[in-house]
Amino acid sequence: MKKSKRYDTSHLIEDQAEPGSRGRVLRNLLHITHKREMDRREKAEQMRTIEELTAIFAVDHRFTAADICKMHKMWLGTIYEWAGKYRQVKVSKGDFSFAFPEQIPKLMADLDKGQFCEFTPCRFKSLKEVIKALAVVHTELVIIHPFREGNGRVARMLATLMALQAGLPPLDFRDMIGRGMAEYIKAIQVGMERNYEPMEKVFNSVILITLRTR
Repeated sequence: MKKSKRYDTSHLIEDQAEPGSRGRVLRNLLHITHKREMDRREKAEQMRTIEELTAIFAVDHRFTAADICKMHKMWLGTIYEWAGKYRQVKVSKGDFSFAFPEQIPKLMADLDKGQFCEFTPCRFKSLKEVIKALAVVHTELVIIHPFREGNGRVARMLATLMALQAGLPPLDFRDMIGRGMAEYIKAIQVGMERNYEPMEKVFNSVILITLRTR
């Protein structure tokens, strides 16, 4: 069976391609074989999930690792059997490797006791503090990469919920995942050294675009 082209991973159930997809789509509960169709389905489920999440989490809620798993399960639970569960495979993009699977439970527990406690609920007085909170939490979660698929999107869902806690409108990420992607990836990489300034610049741009398009 061909490897998924999205990541380089070892052959466990999370890495199995859907039969008939030519290795382009992960094995799924809906037996979707075309990547474009899967992209549409994941997007539709993502939109549904973020609406539901805004009704679940209050402005004074402190987010936890369990919440992140819940978000992932709500979003992809009808598509992948491993939704909401920490990955069991190694993943990388290019020459950048994310946390080893055996490290994930401890890293998420550390995030729970650390950055989630420090920066959520995201109820800070200044926009600068809000931007720092978004940048730090987003960077740390993406670096851990706790799930087989959808980590960046779950991290953006969390950022949106944190922004709502801060009194901001739902964030517009079009630049982050479009022409600003290269800058975003570099911000993730330097975040490995706890340098969050590049990601703060990314989120500053996201917020400016969000407010400008309101």
